[in-house]
Amino acid sequence: MSIYVRPVREQIEHDRVIRHLQAKLKRKYDVTANVGADQTAASVKLGPQTVYPDLVLLEGGKKLAGVIEVETGESVHHLEAMAQWAPFGRLKVPFHLYVPVQSADIAKRLAADLDAHITELWSYHSIGDQIRLTMVQKTPVPGEARRKADRERAAEKRAADAKPAPRAAKAPAKAGGKANGKSGGKANGKAGKANGVKARPASPAKAAKPKPRAAAKAAPRKPVRKAKPAPAKKAARGAAKRR
Repeated sequence: MSIYVRPVREQIEHDRVIRHLQAKLKRKYDVTANVGADQTAASVKLGPQTVYPDLVLLEGGKKLAGVIEVETGESVHHLEAMAQWAPFGRLKVPFHLYVPVQSADIAKRLAADLDAHITELWSYHSIGDQIRLTMVQKTPVPGEARRKADRERAAEKRAADAKPAPRAAKAPAKAGGKANGKSGGKANGKAGKANGVKARPASPAKAAKPKPRAAAKAAPRKPVRKAKPAPAKKAARGAAKRR
C-alpha cells in the first residue's frame, strides 16, 4: 500500500499491473492482492509493525514466500522508498519491485542510497492491452545461501540416519592365525632366551620315522685284465735277451 495518493489514471494502471501479476503467479503461489479501494487485504507482520505490500505470496496457504510492490511513475521517490521498500527489504523472503521502464534507474539509485534490499527489480510497459515485463536486477535474499546450506545439511543427516551402517568385513582366519602364531612364537622364544628360560614350543611336531629302504643288491665284480705290452716294449725285451 503506497503512502502516495495516485491520480485516477495512475491508479488504473497500477491495479492493472497487479491483476496481471496475480494471474501470472497464482499457478505457483496463493496470491493475496491489495487492489482498488481495499488496501488492507494483504498484510505482513514485520516485528511490531504491519506492512501492506501490493501482493503477498504464500506457499501452502500459510508459509510466506515473497512480497511484491508495484510503483507508478509518480510514486518512485525518496519518501515512498523509505516508507515501503526499506521495510520490505528487511523481510527474510524475496522482495520484488515493479516500476515503469523510465523509472528503473531512479529506483536502483534510491534503493542503493537507502540500503533497501530488492531481490528482483522489474520494469514494465504497456503495448495495447498487453503488459511486458523485463528483469532489471536480481540479487540473493540476505541469509538465503546460509539457510539453503542448513537445509541441505539437515537433509543429508536425515538420510545418513535412515541408512543402515555397513557391516565390517571379517579378516580371513587362516592367514591371521598363521601370522599370529609365527610372530607370537618368535617373540616368546626371544623373550625366553633373554630371561634365561627356554621357550617351550607351542606345538612340537612329531619326528617322522624314516622309511625302510630296500637293501641294494651287490653286483659281481668283473676280473681286472692285465694290459698287453706294446710291440715296442716286446722288441726291446728280445734284444736284451740276445745280448
